[in-house]
Amino acid sequence: MNPKLQSLYSLKFNPFRPDVPVEALYTTPTVDAFLRRVEMGIADGGYVMITGDPGTGKSVALRLLGKRLESARDVVVGTVEHPQSRTMDFYRELGDLFAVPLQAHNRWGGFKSLRARWTEHISTTLTRPVLIVDEAQEALTTVFTELRVLASKELDSRQLLCVVLAGDGRLVERLRSPDLLPLGSRIRRRLVLEYASRDELLACLDHLLEAAGNPSLMTTELKATLADHSAGNYRVLMNLADELLMAALDRDLPRLDEKLYLETFGQPAPKKVAVGKKR
Repeated sequence: MNPKLQSLYSLKFNPFRPDVPVEALYTTPTVDAFLRRVEMGIADGGYVMITGDPGTGKSVALRLLGKRLESARDVVVGTVEHPQSRTMDFYRELGDLFAVPLQAHNRWGGFKSLRARWTEHISTTLTRPVLIVDEAQEALTTVFTELRVLASKELDSRQLLCVVLAGDGRLVERLRSPDLLPLGSRIRRRLVLEYASRDELLACLDHLLEAAGNPSLMTTELKATLADHSAGNYRVLMNLADELLMAALDRDLPRLDEKLYLETFGQPAPKKVAVGKKR
C-alpha cells in the first residue's frame, strides 16, 4: 500500500481495492447463510452455483467461501483459472490442482487417476475435495459434460467432488440448454446475487472503513452520495470511493467529503458565450 496513504489516513489497507484481506470483506446475511449451507454439505459433495450480474458480489462470495473451506479440516480446494480450456487442458489443470500426474493425450488414464485420488481422499477424511470454477459461463459444453461424468460414481449415486460454479446470467441460461440440462438439474444449492440496496451499500462502506482502521475517513453525507450514485453495484461503489481517495491523497486532504466529490466528478460549469450587440 502507498506509504503516504497509510500515514495520512492511518489505514491498514486500501478498503476500496479488490485485494482487501478476506477477513475484512463485507458479508451480507444472505451470503453468510449460503456459505454455512455449503460447509454443511461438503461431506455429500455435489454442485452449488453462485450467479449474479457483474459487480453484485460473486468474487467476494467466492473468496469468502474459499477461505472458509480451506480453513476446514481435511478439505482440499482447487480453483480453475482458465475455464475456457479444451477438455485435455482441463484435465491437465485438474491434475495440477490435485497433485495427480497425468500423461498427455491419455484422457482415460487421467479419468481413472483423478477419480482414484478423490476416492482415496474421501475414504480417509470423509470429506469431498472442492473444485471452484469462476466465470463458468465461459466453459465449453464438452468440459461441463466431462466434469459431470468425472465427478460421479456408482451410477450417479455418489459424488466425488463438491463443485462450485460461479458466473453471470449466461451460466443460468446455458444450464437450461438440452446438452447441459443433466448438469443443471444437479445443482443442489444456489446463491442468486441481486443489486444491493442503498442500506447494504452504506453498511458495506461502514464495514470496510472500520476494518481498515479509519471509520471517519468519509463524511456521512459523502457515503450517502456514493450509495445513491452506485446503482446498487458494489464494484461501482468501490471504484468511485477509490477515485476520491486518490484525489484526496493528491491534495493532502484530511477527510473525504461532498465538496471533493463535486470537484472530482461534477460537471464543469458551462462556458459563457459573449453575445454581440445588435447593430
